[in-house]
Amino acid sequence: MKKNENMIGLFLKYSFFSVLAMLAMSCYILADTFFVAQSLGTNGLTALNLAIPIYNFIYGAGLLLGMGGGIKFAIYKSQKEEKNANVMFTNTMYITTLFSVVFFLAGVFFSENMTMLLGADGAVFDMTKIYIKILLLFAPAFLYYNVLLCFVRNDGNPQLAMLATIVSSFSNIILDYIFLIPYGMGMFGAVLATGIAPVIGIGILAPHWLKKTKGFHMVKTKLHYNMVKTNFLLGFPSLLAQVSSGVVMITFNYIILGLEGNVGVAAYGVIANISLVVVGIYTGVSQGVQPLLSNAYGEKREEDVKKLLQYAMLTVVITSLGIYGGILLFDDAIAAIFNKEKNQILQQIAVTGLRLYFTSILFVGFNTIIAIYFAAVEKAVPAHVVSLLRGFVLVIPIAFLLSAFWGMTGVWLAFTVTEAVVSILGIKLYHIYSKNIF
Repeated sequence: MKKNENMIGLFLKYSFFSVLAMLAMSCYILADTFFVAQSLGTNGLTALNLAIPIYNFIYGAGLLLGMGGGIKFAIYKSQKEEKNANVMFTNTMYITTLFSVVFFLAGVFFSENMTMLLGADGAVFDMTKIYIKILLLFAPAFLYYNVLLCFVRNDGNPQLAMLATIVSSFSNIILDYIFLIPYGMGMFGAVLATGIAPVIGIGILAPHWLKKTKGFHMVKTKLHYNMVKTNFLLGFPSLLAQVSSGVVMITFNYIILGLEGNVGVAAYGVIANISLVVVGIYTGVSQGVQPLLSNAYGEKREEDVKKLLQYAMLTVVITSLGIYGGILLFDDAIAAIFNKEKNQILQQIAVTGLRLYFTSILFVGFNTIIAIYFAAVEKAVPAHVVSLLRGFVLVIPIAFLLSAFWGMTGVWLAFTVTEAVVSILGIKLYHIYSKNIF
C-alpha cells in the first residue's frame, strides 16, 4: 500500500470482504439458534443461550492472538522487516497451541462445573452441558482458524479470508439442518455442526500459508517474551470485545432468570443472537480497516490514518441508522422466527427487548472502531481503557442497578447506558492521544 493509492477504495475493499466474512461467521450461532428453536423448542433455546458465552470466550481468545499478532505483523511488513514478521507469526502459533491445550482440558474435566456456574437447571442442564463440552473440545480448531484468518487478512488477502469464512459458515448451516432435522441429533448435532465449520475454514486458508511467496511462515525460533507481550497488549481489546459479549450475556441471563425465568432467558436469546450479527458488522469494519491503519501507521502516513478512521466512523453511523430502522419495522417478525411454540410471553418480552436493547448500536459501533484504532497504531492504554470499561467495569453494576429500579426495562437499557458513557470517554481519549500518534 503506497501513498498514492486510493484510501477510500482500499477501505471499501477490505471492509466489504471483512463484513461479509463476519456476517457469515455470525451464522454459526444464528443457525444453531434457528434449528434448535425448531427442533428443541423453548428449553433448547434457553440451553443454547446459557452456553453461548463459552463460544464468546473461545472466539475472543482467537482474536486476542490473531489480531495482536496480525497488527504487529502488518507493521513489520510495512517496515520491510520480513524476519521479525515471520518470528511474530511463529510465536503467535506457539501461544495458540498452549491456549488450545487449556481449552481442550477444560472441556474434558470442567464442562459440568461450567454448566452449573452458568445457571442451567434440571430442565436444560444436560443440553447446556453437552454444548459446552463439545464446543471446548473443538476450541483448538476455532483458535487456529481465527489466527490464520487475521494473518491472511493482514498479508493482503481479504478475499481468501472472506471465502474461508463464508464457506465454513454455510457448511455449518447445512450440517445444522442435517444433524437436527432429518437425523434428530439434538443439541449434540447443533454443536457438532458448529465445531466442524472452522476445520473446513482452516483447509481453505492453508494454501495461502503454505505458499513460499506469501508473507508469513513458521521459522525456527524460541518463544520471545517481548513478542508475546506485544501480542497480548495489541490483541487485548479484541479479546475484551468478545468476552464483554459473554459477560453481558451471563449477567443478563442471571438477572432475567430472577425476573422472568426460563422464558425470559429464551426471549433474551433472540436478542443476543441478533446482536451477534450487528456486532459482527462492526467487527467486520474494524477488522477490515485495521490492516490499512497499521500499514499507514508503520509508514508514518498521518493523513491516511485520519482518513481511514473517518471512513470507518461514517460507515458505522449509516449502518446503525439502517439497522435500527429495520428492527423497528420488523421486530415482531424477527421474534416470531425463533418462537416456534408461539409463546405469547416470549414474543412480548423479545419485541420490547429488541426496541430498547438496540438503541445502543451507534455507541457499540463507535466503541468497536475506536478500540481497534488505538490498537492498530500501538496505543494500547486507551484501547484497554475503552475495552475494560464496556466489558467489565461499567456494564455489570449498571445492569444490576437499572434492573433493580425498572425491571426488564432496566435490563434492556443497561447496555445502551454503558456504551454511551464509554463513547463519551472514547472521544476524550482520541483528542488526547491523536496529538502524539507518531
